[in-house]
Amino acid sequence: MTTPRSITPRSITVRVPAKVNAQLAVGAARPDGFHDLANVFLAVGLYDEVTVTPADELRVTCEGPGADQVPLDRTNLAARAAEALAARYGRSADVHIHIAKDIPVAGGMAGGSADGAGALVACDALWGTGASREELLDICAELGSDVPFSLVGGAALGTGRGEKLAGLAVGGTFHWVFAVADGGLSTPAVYGEFDRLTTEAPAPEASEALLEALRTGDATALAAALANDLQPAALSLFPSLTDTLKTGTAAGALAGIVSGSGPTTAFLVKDAESAARVAEALLASGTCRAARVAEAPAPGATVLVPRP
Repeated sequence: MTTPRSITPRSITVRVPAKVNAQLAVGAARPDGFHDLANVFLAVGLYDEVTVTPADELRVTCEGPGADQVPLDRTNLAARAAEALAARYGRSADVHIHIAKDIPVAGGMAGGSADGAGALVACDALWGTGASREELLDICAELGSDVPFSLVGGAALGTGRGEKLAGLAVGGTFHWVFAVADGGLSTPAVYGEFDRLTTEAPAPEASEALLEALRTGDATALAAALANDLQPAALSLFPSLTDTLKTGTAAGALAGIVSGSGPTTAFLVKDAESAARVAEALLASGTCRAARVAEAPAPGATVLVPRP
């Protein structure tokens, strides 16, 4: 019997989720410029797809909503992920990375981080490097604070600057509506505004009430516990988000919150029917550019299309 030779796939596609921060507790600025966080991540069912294909040199292309805002040079986290994995295994990062965007760009939902995690997993599969999960997570942490969670998905508590993850139990499905703003916010600018506005930032801690609401799947209790210490800074820089938050809650959302550093706003709702109503009201109000409905939790980076 002849053993078949291994066949190098022509391309690998990985699907990666957006995230929402059910809680983002922010401590004072550290000497390295970062902030200690207690960051309760939930992966939500809005996805980018990252495809890697062997090429003569590293290049990045992008399509989808907001693609014109995505850098296509080596500053892109997907390109940096490919280079980081290649460096560890002593090879060149000669791949074409194509990103199909569906996660809002510059919206506080970790789209760039998701693309980095997606490229890392895709290159690992394409090259057959066999990197362990711990190695991949270590590279993710080098790339950025949100990248490890994009790899893991589900629900997790991020500490340190958000890169140290502990998985969280979730007892049900949570329904969300995301209002995509017309414009973006720089994460460093939002943190800078947080520093300017904050006179005292206690050591961040996860809310026990919020963790219990996640564990039991209680949307009403989760809504009452949602919190984002960056929200005042985001509203200071992007005041019209206040109208978006008011519109969503008036339409029946259990609660509304700025997602991460914004400017996307996230509304927790009771069920799928409520989500449709809130999304319709947000669109009709003219306070956002788009309204997206999604469920949480969602899986992390997942290989979709290995083609022999």
